[in-house]
Amino acid sequence: MSKTIAINAGSSSLKWQLYVMPEEIVIAQGIVERIGLNDSIFTIKHGEGQKFELVQDIDNHEIAINMLLEQLIELKIIGSYDEITGAGHRVVAGGEHFKESIVIDSEVLKTIEDLSDFAPLHNPAEAQVVRVFEKVLPHTLNVAVFDTSFHTTMPAVNYLYSIDTKYYEEFGARKYGAHGTSHRYVSERAIDMLGKPAEETKIITCHLGNGASITAVDGGKSVDTSMGFTPLAGVTMGTRSGDIDPSLLQYLMEKLELTDIKDMINILNKESGLLGLSGVSSDMRDLENSDKDSAKLALEIFADRVRKYIGSYISVMNGVDAIVFTAGIGENDINMRKEIINGISWFGCEIDDEKNNVRGEERVISTDDSKVKVLLIPTDEELMIARDVEALKK
Repeated sequence: MSKTIAINAGSSSLKWQLYVMPEEIVIAQGIVERIGLNDSIFTIKHGEGQKFELVQDIDNHEIAINMLLEQLIELKIIGSYDEITGAGHRVVAGGEHFKESIVIDSEVLKTIEDLSDFAPLHNPAEAQVVRVFEKVLPHTLNVAVFDTSFHTTMPAVNYLYSIDTKYYEEFGARKYGAHGTSHRYVSERAIDMLGKPAEETKIITCHLGNGASITAVDGGKSVDTSMGFTPLAGVTMGTRSGDIDPSLLQYLMEKLELTDIKDMINILNKESGLLGLSGVSSDMRDLENSDKDSAKLALEIFADRVRKYIGSYISVMNGVDAIVFTAGIGENDINMRKEIINGISWFGCEIDDEKNNVRGEERVISTDDSKVKVLLIPTDEELMIARDVEALKK
């Protein structure tokens, strides 16, 4: 049986799922965490609730991939490496070069590495993983699936910043967005659930997790999204600030006696958002269980920023048929979904408390007479990656 592996590589992690294709059956999945650090965690789930876990130092992605492939054989998940005919690699930044998924050759791989300025923590690791797969599985088709490609349909009015256009023309300074594979998957599912032709739909997808982004999907195409040149922009996130006045950076750097802008960007990426506001945690569950006023305020700010983007995207599309919640918070946080929708009831959105009392289950969660449908749709980026690989095998 032909199998495809979907790979989602981070700077210190490797998440994956193995599918029988084209049947789209998941036969194994897992993650390698803390790559390059002490006590890396190597996990494989397979079969009927079976789990293999190992804690040991894993120095780099090449070692992690070799361990993964060896364990697939050892655990009898596959009989030989020849069964893996396709590997799909999530790549964060495709810039304007890649408007859709593509078979990886030497030129594509070089371009992915050249785009590392747009995703310095991700693109280099993703390119390294591709090279390892080319070495270990030389006959496997490698496909790049880009986080940014879904957003390449944005019009210039929405992706250009209000700065001299020479910076865009010379340096590519524009909005690129992220989470595109997730937004593509849930918007396609939403169109199916609405039962209307794609070109007649207006959908707002809310990918709410530790990283969060909102996208306006008009006629099945992304027309605007909250993340910007990098994933730092947009709504309040777990540890990221979201939108902020750039002049504040200079002010804070002077007060903190910082001379390197990278130190300031690190603060905005890793010490801000829910964590910075609450002083408690970046995890929504911890904040909801906290009795600190700062935790409650952080939750209010998160909901407020999401509502503001939803409102602005209703304006961008001149209407909306459905609002979709997905990702860790969107799929599992009953209270936050209700808080967000209750604050925009003027638009004709109304949550049904009974329908909303669920986690991770695809369903309509709005009332029957709500003018705008509210949908809970668990995302499946790995499945989208596997599908793109399958399409390019032909």
